[in-house]
Amino acid sequence: MRGLAIVATPIGNAGDITLRAIEVLKSVDAILCEDTRVSTKLLARHGISRPLLAYHEHNAERMRPRLLERLRSGETLALISDAGQPLLSDPGFKLVRAAIAEGLPVTALPGPSAALTALVLSGLPTDRFFFAGFLPPRPAARRRALAELAAIPGSLIFFEAAQRLPAALADMAAVLGPRPAAVARELTKLFEEVRRAGLSELAAHYAEAGPPLGEVTIVVAPPEGPVVPPDSAIDEALAEALARHSLRDAVDAVAAALGLPRRQVYARALELAPSRDGGPREDKDEA
Repeated sequence: MRGLAIVATPIGNAGDITLRAIEVLKSVDAILCEDTRVSTKLLARHGISRPLLAYHEHNAERMRPRLLERLRSGETLALISDAGQPLLSDPGFKLVRAAIAEGLPVTALPGPSAALTALVLSGLPTDRFFFAGFLPPRPAARRRALAELAAIPGSLIFFEAAQRLPAALADMAAVLGPRPAAVARELTKLFEEVRRAGLSELAAHYAEAGPPLGEVTIVVAPPEGPVVPPDSAIDEALAEALARHSLRDAVDAVAAALGLPRRQVYARALELAPSRDGGPREDKDEA
């Protein structure tokens, strides 16, 4: 084979690697990885000894042109992440996009994924789902992001840092309501755990127990009916939009993001954005 190979690696148990992945990794000219120290351990276990190149968010802009030049010259490169399927919450997407744009060969070797493993273990609907990656770390931005996701008619999958789990679950319970959910950690490892309960119950548990150890994936059930974002989420979204846009544009953006009637958002915006003389702003289009 030639070109760029996107290779999934184990998310925990080192035995969860495909025969094809081992074969390809042994044959490529170089392996691109997030952390060479992490990848060296996995590759050594499977008898793979190939040159390693660090490719991560801090050096991606500098490395990408060099890697594309190597691909143009006919080399074969493999892209792996520290764990799981590359391109999910890592910088590999831009490299793949650039290679495709130049007509360079790109292939993918499927394998373990924390998102899909957590989904099938959650006991929640799997027919439709949305992978949302990591939520913003700041509470206000996190709640706005959750409000934008609330109406999606499928299970929601999130990655989260363990130390932010209690706060993230509390915001999910406040914004998404009393939905069933599951918190999965240490997937495929010795101390694998999946805790299934309502969002409020999970938030209360981790508020008392504190952040867990290990990598965390959260799965939240779809909404059971029409979703109405809480007033706090609407207000936060409007406050941010009004700081950057005109009243009309801010209302349009928030109504579209939260799936709300424009007139409802406009009425709330008038309360939040009075004119300089103390009265409400006027928008002739709304008359």
